[in-house]
Amino acid sequence: MTRGLAVLVAAVAMLAASGNAQAESFDLRDIMGGGPDFRGYSGGASPIQRSTVNYSGNYAPGTIVINTGERRLYLVLANGQALSYGIGVGRDGFRWSGTHRITAKKEWPGWTPPAQMLRRRPDLPRHMPGGVENPLGARAMYLFNRGGDMGYRLHGSPEWFSIGKAMSSGCIRLMNQDIIDLYDRTSVGAKVIVL
Repeated sequence: MTRGLAVLVAAVAMLAASGNAQAESFDLRDIMGGGPDFRGYSGGASPIQRSTVNYSGNYAPGTIVINTGERRLYLVLANGQALSYGIGVGRDGFRWSGTHRITAKKEWPGWTPPAQMLRRRPDLPRHMPGGVENPLGARAMYLFNRGGDMGYRLHGSPEWFSIGKAMSSGCIRLMNQDIIDLYDRTSVGAKVIVL
């Protein structure tokens, strides 16, 4: 009986030790998207799920069409289809439209708030390194037009609850797993049309 109890105590101790080792190696990016063991997002679900949809329009495959009113981003595919992603858009006074190009793509980008944002929000940090707490999320794609850098990005967001809403300062937000998917399917030079 004593021997059986000793084996049981040893087994519990081993399980506890292995649980501690597992907790110490936990990477928060696995939840937010993009970590080494990323399998999905469990921190919250987008109210707008990514899906393949029928899409009519005269846009070449690879074109990104953003419909801010619908809170949808469409990546145009061949054969009259598109991938539809839920997005968060600029709040009143921060919406924009036009034709742009993706000129750069970055994984886990750092964020430097623009001067006009710092004037509105002087409490913001002057720079944040890339990571799970960074407002740009797991990936960012930088938009330029003929006048240069728009200052707007297509980017991931740790704020899953903002998808489907108008609450950004003009950038287009996607769930981290959606921006990773879009990033992997999109090339520098891709056309972006914001309606």
